[in-house]
Amino acid sequence: MTPADYDYLRKLVKERSGLVLSADKQYLIESRLLPVARKIGAAGLAELVVRLKSPGAEPLVVDVVEAMTTNESFFYRDKIPFDHFRDSILPEMIKARASQRRIRIWCAAASTGQEPYSLAMILREMKEKLAGWRIAILATDLSAEVLEKARAGIYSQFEVQRGLPIQMLVKYFTQTGDTWQIAPEIRAMVQYRPVNLLADFASLGGFDVVFCRNVLIYFDAGSRRRVIDNLYERLTPGGYLLLGHSESLLNLSTAFELVHLSSDLVYRRPLPAGRDGRER
Repeated sequence: MTPADYDYLRKLVKERSGLVLSADKQYLIESRLLPVARKIGAAGLAELVVRLKSPGAEPLVVDVVEAMTTNESFFYRDKIPFDHFRDSILPEMIKARASQRRIRIWCAAASTGQEPYSLAMILREMKEKLAGWRIAILATDLSAEVLEKARAGIYSQFEVQRGLPIQMLVKYFTQTGDTWQIAPEIRAMVQYRPVNLLADFASLGGFDVVFCRNVLIYFDAGSRRRVIDNLYERLTPGGYLLLGHSESLLNLSTAFELVHLSSDLVYRRPLPAGRDGRER
């Protein structure tokens, strides 16, 4: 693969997904795209680039972008954000949205579904407190392939052992051979849609809680700023934004207010002046 081919692939992936690949990541491109090249009968990455530049290459472009997109996920990842969601954010939302009795949650980089299903299990455990409420979880990702896996809710033994408490496994999963499938009532709580965070997602409507974790680290500063600004617009006043443990809004946005929750910080869209967040 020539330097020109490598630069072309880097630019293509960045434009379509926001993923920034530094000049020393050629090994990563080769390891992930050689299987794509072999699948279409191309001799190597040089021929793959030629095919990508040909008319009618859009399906191949999608395959390339999906192959390069990082899709690491596991249940209750980092644990603390999910504890905050259960112990602090949800109780506040139950008070603040008491007259509407409706909460909308968005997992903005859902990957193979472990994050939204973790939230769904938390909500299921609180079903008595939420009786009569309309709770919606929207889970989105750029990759159609991972969304298909997420909808099926089928995970390997290794995947269910990563972060999932044994009592949740026993209660909400059914084993079939070497795999585990999450219960239909949990799958039914999550709606999946393909969404590119670099595109306009205003049509999704407003949300009370947004999980956008461990995705901004792959964007450049300009793309991060654009995504954060758009997420702010999608949050209802008083709504929460939760990022990954290595992500922050430093030098990206001053629109949010910092909220201290025991052992961590989360971000909230401020309420209009003179309001305490509760519906009257």
